[in-house]
Amino acid sequence: MVNHFLKLSDIAPEEIQPILDRAIALKKGAPSSALSGKSVAILFEKPSLRTKLSFWVGTEKLGGNPVYFAPEEVGLGKREPVADVAQVMSRMSDVAVIRTFEQSTIEEFAVDSTIPVINALTDAEHPCQALADTQTITEQLGSVKGAQVAFIGDGNNVAVSLGYAVAGLGGHMTVASPDGYKLPSADLEGANTYGASAGGSVSQVTSPEEAVSGADIVYTDVWTSMGQEAETAKRLVAFDGYQVNPELLDKAGKNVKFMHDLPAHPGEEISDGLLYDDRSVTFDQAENRLWAQAALMEKLI
Repeated sequence: MVNHFLKLSDIAPEEIQPILDRAIALKKGAPSSALSGKSVAILFEKPSLRTKLSFWVGTEKLGGNPVYFAPEEVGLGKREPVADVAQVMSRMSDVAVIRTFEQSTIEEFAVDSTIPVINALTDAEHPCQALADTQTITEQLGSVKGAQVAFIGDGNNVAVSLGYAVAGLGGHMTVASPDGYKLPSADLEGANTYGASAGGSVSQVTSPEEAVSGADIVYTDVWTSMGQEAETAKRLVAFDGYQVNPELLDKAGKNVKFMHDLPAHPGEEISDGLLYDDRSVTFDQAENRLWAQAALMEKLI
């Protein structure tokens, strides 16, 4: 049975913390040669800075060889059938890291893959981001368990994966979104079921002020993700009043930390300069993509 990581819930709730602990250990200099003599195929159909860099460097830190394919090089399901690409990569590499548009594409790839497949972002989930996020929360608060996390904005792939991770670790996440942009009901229910044994929860509200009240962490993401550019004008109207700014952070917990998965659009979901506010840990969060993914690859291999 090949271990894939296509969505956050592919790992059991009790498996998350050991990955985070290992990520923190690797960050502190713990040695690892888990990928020595092995190759990691990195296939992206979308642009990337943090994801490409973190998987590339993470692979090298574990002693492996990263092989990167840019969006125009493969053409999953277009130039070649997804199954054919999966078969070829399985014969020549040891891990496949896929960043694509539809969750169904990576699910199809995994069916024909005999090596671990890692979701580096799809329209449905961004599970590697959630691992880095919960590593960051752990570093800042000591534990995710009992933490109050407010997510302000679109109930998108980032929010979905983060909800599962926070709930699975016993934290509580409140998502504030306008009507029409809330978390999918199946994921809201799924995250609560996933986190039930740990005492975690995810709830949905409309008011950003309500969501941040007493929050330890305030998190936001862009209002318009890649592939949604045609909706920009509509979304700017829908998300009016959902900007995270110093005034909103002041309504949260006394020691609140601000998080954003980047890239950010200052003047839209955040105010100008917020990434450099004393309460921001966004660049710690970005760095942790490297360590969380290295720990994940070590586990899967």
